[in-house]
Amino acid sequence: MKRRIAGLRSRFSSLRIDAFLVTNPPHLRYLSGFSGSNGAGFVSMRSMHFFTDGRYSSQVKKELSGGWKIHVSPSSDTMFTMIRNAGVVKAGTRVGIDGNTLSYEEFRTLKKMLPGVKFLPKAGMIEDLASVKDRSEIRSIRKAVAITDRTFSEILPLIKPGVRELDIAAEISYRQRRHGAERDAFDTIVASGPRSALPHGQASSRKIGRGEFVTLDFGCVVDGYHSDMTRTVAVGRIGAREKRIYALVLEAQTRAVEAVRAGVRTKDLDAVARTIIRKGGFDRYFRHSLGHGIGLQIHEAPRISVQSRSVLKAGQVITVEPGIYVSPLGGVRIEDDVVVTDDGGTVLTRSTKELITL
Repeated sequence: MKRRIAGLRSRFSSLRIDAFLVTNPPHLRYLSGFSGSNGAGFVSMRSMHFFTDGRYSSQVKKELSGGWKIHVSPSSDTMFTMIRNAGVVKAGTRVGIDGNTLSYEEFRTLKKMLPGVKFLPKAGMIEDLASVKDRSEIRSIRKAVAITDRTFSEILPLIKPGVRELDIAAEISYRQRRHGAERDAFDTIVASGPRSALPHGQASSRKIGRGEFVTLDFGCVVDGYHSDMTRTVAVGRIGAREKRIYALVLEAQTRAVEAVRAGVRTKDLDAVARTIIRKGGFDRYFRHSLGHGIGLQIHEAPRISVQSRSVLKAGQVITVEPGIYVSPLGGVRIEDDVVVTDDGGTVLTRSTKELITL
C-alpha cells in the first residue's frame, strides 16, 4: 500500500493539488485495503485519514494498512460531515477529487461544507495508477480466471436444446461460488440463437434451440479482482455462414492477442482486429470496442477502442474481445484476459477457442 500511496502523492505537484479525497470504493480498496461499502480517504503529503461508519469499526482496523489514521462515526453522520468535523482539511487547500465517480450533488455538498477549500476534479488519476498491477494483484486475477475456466468446462454438458438461458446462468453463478469466488463479476450473459446477436444479451427465459449459437460471457471476483471471459458454442449443426463468422472472429481475436505488448497504442490494437473483420466483409457488425482493463473494477483503464489515446503499459491486464453480431442469424464473441508485458501478452484464459459443437 505504501507504494501505491507514494504513486498518488508523486502526482500532486504536476496536478497542482495539495491532497486528494478518495470516495470511490474500488479506489479506496486499492489504496487502503478496505473492502467495505462506505468510506472516504483523505491523503495529503504528510498524513492519511480514513473515514467510515460504525458498521465497519472492526473491519476497518483489520483491513487498513500503510499508516492511515482511522475515524469511525458512531452515528449516522455522512462521510463529508465527518471530514468537516475532523478538521483535517484546512482552508486554502487544493484538493483533488475523482470527477468520474463523484456526483455533482456530492461536489456541491463538499463545497458547501468546506467553503474555504478548493476542490478540483482530476478524473482518471487513481484509475491510471491502478491499471498497472503488481504480482499479488495478477495472482488474484489468475485465481478468478481459473475459476471461470473451470466453470466453463463444467457447464458445457448442460447446454442442450430445451434448456433455458436463465438455468445456464444460474449454474454458472452457483459453480463459480462453489469453487471459491466471492461473487459474479457482472450479470452473466447467456444469449442463444437470434439473441446471440445482442452484444449484452443477459440471460432470459428463452429455451436454447438446435442449430444455433450460444454466447456465454461471465466472470467472477476473487480478493476483489475480476475475471471476464466470453466463449460462443454451437448447439448442433450450424450453417456455412455461421462457421465463416466464427472463423473470422477467432482470427481477429488471435491476431489481436499476438499484437499485445507494452508501448502499443490501444487504438492500433483495436485496429488489428477491426481490419481483419472489415476485410472479411463484416465491419458494420462489429459494434463495440476491442476491450478494456480489468482489476478491482470489471471495466477500468485502459480503454481499447478507435477513440482511445492511451498506450499499453507492462502490468496492465486487459480483455481482447472482438465480436460479429448479425441479426437475426446470431452472433459470435471470443474474449480472453491478457497480461501486458514488455515483449508480448500473457494469456490467462485457458479455455479452448476452437469452435465447440455440442
